[in-house]
Amino acid sequence: MSKGSVVLAYSGGLDTSCILVWLKEQGYDVIAYLANIGQNEDFDAARKKAEKLGAKKVFIEDLRSEFVEEFIWPSVQANAVYEDRYLLGTSIARPCIARRQVQIAQQEGAQFVSHGATGKGNDQIRFELTCYALYPQVQIIAPWRIPEFYNRFRGRKDLMEYAEKHGIPVPVTPKAPWSMDANLMHISYESGVLENPKTHAPSDLYQMTKNPEDSPNEPDVLEIEFIKGVPVKVTHVKEGKSKDTPLEIFSYLNEIGGKHGVGRIDIVENRFIGMKSRGIYETPGGTILLHAHLDIETFTMDREVRKIKQGLGIKFSELIYNGFWYSPECEFVRHCVDKSQENVEGRVQLSVFKGQVYILGRESPKSLYNEELVSMDVQGDYDPCDASGFIKINAVRLREHNRLQGAAPKKL
Repeated sequence: MSKGSVVLAYSGGLDTSCILVWLKEQGYDVIAYLANIGQNEDFDAARKKAEKLGAKKVFIEDLRSEFVEEFIWPSVQANAVYEDRYLLGTSIARPCIARRQVQIAQQEGAQFVSHGATGKGNDQIRFELTCYALYPQVQIIAPWRIPEFYNRFRGRKDLMEYAEKHGIPVPVTPKAPWSMDANLMHISYESGVLENPKTHAPSDLYQMTKNPEDSPNEPDVLEIEFIKGVPVKVTHVKEGKSKDTPLEIFSYLNEIGGKHGVGRIDIVENRFIGMKSRGIYETPGGTILLHAHLDIETFTMDREVRKIKQGLGIKFSELIYNGFWYSPECEFVRHCVDKSQENVEGRVQLSVFKGQVYILGRESPKSLYNEELVSMDVQGDYDPCDASGFIKINAVRLREHNRLQGAAPKKL
């Protein structure tokens, strides 16, 4: 007798294919769900494989447009970067994937959901907190945290043997000796040979970006237009080619960034569960947008508002990384970030060349830049004597600080 239906976040790879069969062994009816968020995947083959392995139903959902509009764009508005370097490509994809998983579970009357995330990583948290936030009654089956499962499958060799025994098709050639996660935003690489943080990334690792040394010797110059902090158009200045839908804009920026080797990083980061991990990421389009958005934001935003907004961006990044996209605190921060973007409007021109993004210029109808006021040649309405007040106030502060510290006058 069936224990009930479970919606499995399925990729078609070794782990989730084995989990699909294992869940059937445990007495569940399995509904396989595969999200298309821009990864290079043979979705038709994955569907046929899931059906062959005994999935009761198979859902393949194209989430690319909503991934860009509802998840990537808010991250661009916030300048979301975790620990100063990571643009959160995997982190922001998980709530998008898990939201649809929950919708399918509710639609199909399934009381269980399952995933293939390991017990040492962040993804288990991101998937499960999303599921609990949107479907509080759901029960989650996390095989890599169930002793019966992880004691049976101690490594890839055990999974391969299980696959052979149960007729699960596996790649004839071995995979690269590292783990990958790909979507529209980025590709991440970790584990395997990369677990030694001193090991250099193999030259054939990167799939989304060209080696900057081998990139073209001529830059591509782009103009990106923003309204309320969101990209609404990208134009190749020389070719006159333009893209103006969210998915087309982001895909085109990935193409140009990848061509010039933009967005590669190799970092050690702090996982939410308490350990450090080494990750290598390539995020071409996201890196271009970070540079462009920072520039137009500084040009159009009040400086004191921006100071507060910078702190919110850091908090937002931590919430995304830690799996709290659907929390009340993250909703509040998103609302504040969105409010801060009301006047972030205009165009930025930039050059993409040899792994770098160079800002060339900007213009905006809501600019706070006053050319006459700042000019070294035109006096405008500014009285130079106004500066003396700032100098005197800060001079008193610095003298008092030195007195309290018992500092002797500095020798020049």
